[in-house]
Amino acid sequence: MLRRIADLTLRRPRALLVLSLIAVVAMGAIGFGAFGKLQAGGFEDPDAPSSRAQTLIEEKFGGEDNLVLLVRADSGSLDSTAVREAGKKLTEGLKDEPRISHVSSYWGPGGSALTSKDGDQALVLAHVRGDSTEVADNTKEITDEWSGSEGPIEVRAGGGAALNNDISSQVSADLAVAEAIAVPLTLILLVIAFGSFVAALLPLAIGLIAVLGTFAELFVLGSITDVSIFSVNLTTALGLGLGIDYGLLIVSRFRERLADGDEVGDALRTTVTTAGRTIAFSAATVVAALAALLLFPPFFLRSFAYAGIGVVAIAAVAALVVVPALLAVLGHRVNKGRLPWADAVRRPDAPLWGNLARTVMRRPLLTALPVLAVLLLAASPLLGATFGMPDERVLPEKAQSRQVSTALEQDFPGNSSDDAQVVTTAGVTKAELDSYAGSLSKLDGVVRVQAASGTYVDGQASPPGRAQAALGRPDAQLLNVTPEAGAGQDVVRSVRDVAVPGSAEALVGGRDAQLIDTKASIGDRLPAAIGMVVGTTFVLLFLFTGSVVQPLRALLLNTVSLTAAIGAMVWIFQDGHLSSVLGFTEMPMDTSMTVLMFCIVFGLSMDYEVFVTSRIKELHDAGADNTTAVTRGLSRTGRIVTMAAGLLAVSFFAFGTSEISFLQMFGLGSGLAILIDAVAVRGVLVPAAMRLLGRGAWYAPSALRKLHGKVGLEESAPSGSEPELPEPERESERTPAGV
Repeated sequence: MLRRIADLTLRRPRALLVLSLIAVVAMGAIGFGAFGKLQAGGFEDPDAPSSRAQTLIEEKFGGEDNLVLLVRADSGSLDSTAVREAGKKLTEGLKDEPRISHVSSYWGPGGSALTSKDGDQALVLAHVRGDSTEVADNTKEITDEWSGSEGPIEVRAGGGAALNNDISSQVSADLAVAEAIAVPLTLILLVIAFGSFVAALLPLAIGLIAVLGTFAELFVLGSITDVSIFSVNLTTALGLGLGIDYGLLIVSRFRERLADGDEVGDALRTTVTTAGRTIAFSAATVVAALAALLLFPPFFLRSFAYAGIGVVAIAAVAALVVVPALLAVLGHRVNKGRLPWADAVRRPDAPLWGNLARTVMRRPLLTALPVLAVLLLAASPLLGATFGMPDERVLPEKAQSRQVSTALEQDFPGNSSDDAQVVTTAGVTKAELDSYAGSLSKLDGVVRVQAASGTYVDGQASPPGRAQAALGRPDAQLLNVTPEAGAGQDVVRSVRDVAVPGSAEALVGGRDAQLIDTKASIGDRLPAAIGMVVGTTFVLLFLFTGSVVQPLRALLLNTVSLTAAIGAMVWIFQDGHLSSVLGFTEMPMDTSMTVLMFCIVFGLSMDYEVFVTSRIKELHDAGADNTTAVTRGLSRTGRIVTMAAGLLAVSFFAFGTSEISFLQMFGLGSGLAILIDAVAVRGVLVPAAMRLLGRGAWYAPSALRKLHGKVGLEESAPSGSEPELPEPERESERTPAGV
């Protein structure tokens, strides 16, 4: 198939390029509409008890409070005439908003429960209607209108809706800065790496096609299912990264064949049948890793699978069809715009990597054990890792919603914005409600329980206020359980253990309930996701190499590098080291972003695994002994892998400029993992493992060898695709070298 693609690009290169240009324009036109289809939010499991509680509260009681307006008097007290009038105007204005379903205020229903302990601040709580996107848009318009200094009061917006808006706005701004840094810097580095302006533009062509094609895919998917707006950012970052990876591989192989004296046609056929096979398998391994994200219920994570799989597939097609057509037209002109150092970077061999591999294979244990020890030390903080979800601490301290959250925690003990909201699935009698609310109020960590029948503290009830009448319906009851500071999750678990009298069931909602359910949802599916990644990767690498040892070796070494990078992120972001340098607040690791980083980095690490193993296997199949195959293979691929990894790491490290801590963690962790994999794993651990394994590195049981002979995809490079092999080194292939 790859040879037929090569022949087609040689026969009809211009026709292919015209069709590709038409397709790119069409994809760009369609993809432009994707931004109107994508949604904010999507962090929760829609089938979790807290999500079902939220839906029921929305249907029966107008929804949970998701907007908190913190009001401070510029002068005088909250009960002064001017401040009271301004507070009532704010309250009545929000009640008249069709986008708001209900309002509780210090100057209305709610009363003294919504004032600070020093009496200088008050709260207005509201529920903004709509789905996640509508809530985001409505909240922005409402807060723009009502927040700020208004006469005698100052109003600041917080709560879940405002917090999500601040995070989304800051992420968008930060990613614009990151891309403004990464794209021009990447272009400069590509020119330096290739030593030619024309050659440097080809990887960018792959990236552009992949990004526009994926935008078109997201438009289609966004029209039929929920897709996160954050998938756009992965599309641009991964599209550029894979364009660099695949472009470096295919252009470098083509220029290598031209430098060895091949005609353009022969050089292109060799390039597509060898480097093209590597790209096809590489794309399959990345897709296998990203497909695991489809197992998780939150559409935030599934959206990255939609975007990632699309961008990988389209980048591979562009690298296998469009770039060969461009190379067929360019021929030797691919070296146009040569720079002074062009001859050095065009050399097929990288002596540094060959010498490193040779040194490691002479003393595999002596060289590998220190590197392995350092990586395991870096991974050790994972033993104390804790996981959570984004809250106000991911924002910089200057963010308004974070300031409101801080004020709620410090100045409003037991404030109702942190309530666990308990909704019954059916009506209950007054006696049953009284018994149930009293039981909840006696739980450890509960400050009070508000129900339609009254307010309960330590089992003692006081008469209900005006606002509490709205908490009761014939077919459902809503109870607000206010926890002590820091006890929210424990209270949710305790509440769920208390049975409702009668036939009704109770669902618990609120921020703490969502956190518990989301962690459980992701944690329950994580073993299956890891099993899926490991299983599909093993099968693909077996089909690629014909060995059962090579997939196991690759999985083990990739796990070491990935756990080292994530462990380093635990040490930095959870434990708070470097917080003063990077400007973040230490907090538990973000569950979703850690899973996302695992899948993306695992896929990209396998990308480089395939790059290196493909050359080693070529030489091994051509008759080279194990040591020669590894040494020559790394000499030929070391420069490509390190250039690709370095360029991709630049894109990820640019996220370190973000003011959102989970984005910093994702960027720095991904960039570090890629560099560890390219340098420590490919440069040291792979040759050491190959030397220690000896001939056993290519072992497969006879039945699997026969299976591989039938279904394995072997490359058939034209003769002359590799120079004549040197004599094998006089080292035993059966017994690994000792220390």
